[in-house]
Amino acid sequence: MVSNTGAKRVVTQEEICACGGHPAGKSFDACCGRWITNYVSSPAPDAQALMRSRYSGFVREDASYLLATWHPSTRPGSIDFDRGVKWLGLEVRSHLLLDAGHAEVEFVARSRFQGRATRLHELSRFKQEEIDGMTRWFYLDGVIY
Repeated sequence: MVSNTGAKRVVTQEEICACGGHPAGKSFDACCGRWITNYVSSPAPDAQALMRSRYSGFVREDASYLLATWHPSTRPGSIDFDRGVKWLGLEVRSHLLLDAGHAEVEFVARSRFQGRATRLHELSRFKQEEIDGMTRWFYLDGVIY
């Protein structure tokens, strides 16, 4: 990150994106924030970026972003968050482009709930569609391991 003076500004741990930053250590604004806050005009460019931003959306409990990026054919009517969940980190294990409009992302998301550590290991499926003249990726569904 560069300030107006041209000097590099150190990104503090609190500012690092919840997804871990891609590349590692990026701030929320320079990472997932640009997709979440500008979803209408600037959607995530690929399935991995969408998956990472959806993880950040869960950390921030941003139901509107999560629902907007969920494919209409599988989207639930609402999302309920478990109060007290502390998200601890994300590991993307693989990102595979299956064809021009389909991709898979395997990840492990770690959290703590009521003092107990948990892991969500999932292979997520994504679909790309043209909506209102803009190409967008959507989360379809996933297989939990």
